[in-house]
Amino acid sequence: MSDPGQPTLDQLKVLITVVETGSFAAASRKLNRATSVISYTIANLEAQLGVTLFDRLSTKKPQLTLEGRTVLAEAKSVAHGIDNLRAKVKSMLRGVEPEVHLALDVMLPAARVMDALKAFRKEFPSVSLRLYVEALGAVTQIVLNRTAAIGISGPLDIEIAGLERIGVGFVKLIPVASPDHPLAGGSHPPGAARGHIQLVLTDRSPLTQGHEFAVVGNHTWRLADLGAKHMLLKEGIGWGNMPEPMVRDDIEAGRLVQLDLPDCKGGPYRLQAVYRTDTPPGPAARFLIDHFQSQDVDDPISAGWSFGE
Repeated sequence: MSDPGQPTLDQLKVLITVVETGSFAAASRKLNRATSVISYTIANLEAQLGVTLFDRLSTKKPQLTLEGRTVLAEAKSVAHGIDNLRAKVKSMLRGVEPEVHLALDVMLPAARVMDALKAFRKEFPSVSLRLYVEALGAVTQIVLNRTAAIGISGPLDIEIAGLERIGVGFVKLIPVASPDHPLAGGSHPPGAARGHIQLVLTDRSPLTQGHEFAVVGNHTWRLADLGAKHMLLKEGIGWGNMPEPMVRDDIEAGRLVQLDLPDCKGGPYRLQAVYRTDTPPGPAARFLIDHFQSQDVDDPISAGWSFGE
């Protein structure tokens, strides 16, 4: 037979149950059907596909043939897809979004992101997630233009109509440079950093155009990627502020040093969950906001919080 028939979902589930339970009789008990019905279902499936699924001659217990193992793998894939479909529809009927688009500030510690996403996957296994990573005002811009439903943004000290903000904590920024940089080692008088290249993260959105964040250097190199900034710092090209969790291992290993600059001490970088007031988050997106908020403490400095943990 060159053109196999189309099996039913019930036939595929019977096949999976026979294999999982180890026999036709055990499958009949699990499915609450007569053993003869299980045998008949498998025989029909074999006839439709034109292949023998079980070796019934050489062993007492039915053993899958090579063709049977191939069909079983596809049957499991189909059954899993149907289960996912049902879960998604069930969630939608309960008002849960089928997909959440989330924008994150690049400064957000990876440990906090992983903690939130693992919890989200456990709570909403059927909800798809689309993730965007941006810097400064670009996170809010993605939310404003409806590309993302919610964002976890850095401080945006301008009022934007139709935007809701919820504080979700801080990340500590510290000035760093490579050990062989002129600013490394010892304290420096005010203004000492101005004569050296400062690496500055730039905004890809117009929301913070004309605003400077902790820029004291007269000579700046501006980058739109935090990873590139991190690489240049380790190579000794300039100095700059970085999230403490991101450079903690580098400082411990001696690849970077924290600078003692009286006019650029670093400090907490505020983080906010943002969303449009005309499209409030659904249950899945709200869960993410609440989870990020639950990671927060009132005062990250006095509380001695180990950032990113």
